[in-house]
Amino acid sequence: PREKEVALGLARAIREALLLSGRARVALTRDDDRFLSLAERSRIAERLGAALLISVHLDSSAEPTASGATVYTLADVASDRAAARLARRENGADGTGGHDRGADAAVAPILLDLSLREAMERAARFAGLLRREAAPFAPFRADPHRFAAFRVLRSPDVPAVLLEAGYLTNAGDGARLLSPSGQERFALGVARAVDIHLARERGGGAAALASAQDHRSP
Repeated sequence: PREKEVALGLARAIREALLLSGRARVALTRDDDRFLSLAERSRIAERLGAALLISVHLDSSAEPTASGATVYTLADVASDRAAARLARRENGADGTGGHDRGADAAVAPILLDLSLREAMERAARFAGLLRREAAPFAPFRADPHRFAAFRVLRSPDVPAVLLEAGYLTNAGDGARLLSPSGQERFALGVARAVDIHLARERGGGAAALASAQDHRSP
């Protein structure tokens, strides 16, 4: 299976886990094989008044021992070179989908906006919850929270994280991510983190968006 297919399956599993918990309204930015620009995903979340956006991805590496999940949040300066490279790759994927680069240039200064700063801080708090609640169900990297200037996370109104759920190029991660039971277990941990986050932030019941990536494969 291609990365986009596995990511969509995991996003659907997260949606089902959240619906079963009954504590949040949940929607997917896509539920089929179609292209959505990064800006469109943010606009969908903003239009629905979402309290959280989770952009679901799978990682790959030339090193087969690379494994574990990573959660990324927005920052002006990347946490490391690998995070910066990943952000450039993800942001550059919009080039084949008709993204309005002029609009993106206009958005760049928004990183200085106080409302975006607040959204970034809330996203960072959720990243900590995600690692804590999902770790019993799936392995995370030793340094699981990283950050860089990801375009899909640039919303001043919606806290957003980019979740790399593991490496399809790793035998252990791949077996877990490709199995329905592995996806369900990981989704359960994500749902627990979302429930706690929403209860703390807005008293529960707010919308959570899962955005499965749809533009690259391992």
